[in-house]
Amino acid sequence: MALDVDPTAAMLTRRGLLLEYATLGWNVVGTVVVIVAAIAASSVALAGFGLDSLIEIFASVVVVWQLKGVHEARERRALRMIGVAFFALAVYILAQCAYTLFRANHPSTSTLGIIWLAATLAAMLLLAQGKCVTGKRLGNPVLMTEAHVTMIDAYLAAAVLIGLVLNAALGWWWADPLAGLIIVYYGLREGVAIWRDEA
Repeated sequence: MALDVDPTAAMLTRRGLLLEYATLGWNVVGTVVVIVAAIAASSVALAGFGLDSLIEIFASVVVVWQLKGVHEARERRALRMIGVAFFALAVYILAQCAYTLFRANHPSTSTLGIIWLAATLAAMLLLAQGKCVTGKRLGNPVLMTEAHVTMIDAYLAAAVLIGLVLNAALGWWWADPLAGLIIVYYGLREGVAIWRDEA
């Protein structure tokens, strides 16, 4: 005799997976766009955001993996993997920001970066809201954590966007690496929070 499956939980799980697939698709395209824009403009903030998009891809893959086989050991491992990715991002961007500020490298204007970041800000806000609501209804801490990661991605898009606009409009080249330091702050904060919660 087949076991009864809660239709509401099944529907919410499908919705969670669709939200993660949408995030994956956006960030796969976005990583390419942002890295190309970062290289063209010599922008440490755009490079950092591109790496953050890679972490978002990684986090989405982890959540898809977890949603397809939920149990406590998987949840803990998934959350720790996301935490490690945040630490790695923070270390890399901190080194790049320090190098850029020390060398006084002036990034050029990136129209492509500005357009993509504005679109990403809107998309990530919508996806984060959907994941948060779905994760709460499912009682799934990994999906709720990843909703937070997506919301941070939106905040970072806004921060980097401001840095790019200030550089383009006012020639404030140092706004670009300073925007990168915001990514360092959030990366460290989220990495520490995940490890503390799972300790």
